[in-house]
Amino acid sequence: QVQLVESGGGLVQPGGSLRLSCAASRIIFNLYTMGWYRQAPGNERELVATISTGGTTNYADSVKGRFAISRDNAEHTVYLQMNSLKPEDTAVYVCNAHYPSGDYWGQGTQVTVSS
Repeated sequence: QVQLVESGGGLVQPGGSLRLSCAASRIIFNLYTMGWYRQAPGNERELVATISTGGTTNYADSVKGRFAISRDNAEHTVYLQMNSLKPEDTAVYVCNAHYPSGDYWGQGTQVTVSS
């Protein structure tokens, strides 16, 4: 069974940084577009960033210039470096593995930006 396990969330002050990790197992990792999504209370899940098998990245406008997604195919891990965090970045961040035949999702990790 495919597993996506996120880590790295927590409480951070505005302007701070966090690095999220998502370790994938039981998939051919380098065949999947990997992504991060987030969901805040009362809101729908929204795309944060994706990275293709070839390394092409895509970001939501709200995080451009502050967040960076990367992947390590040897380690089957995708990262999200989050800088200059704002209170509105508070959400559960969920890892996604996308293949044309379907998607896999992690359980999520909570990120709270508050003073």
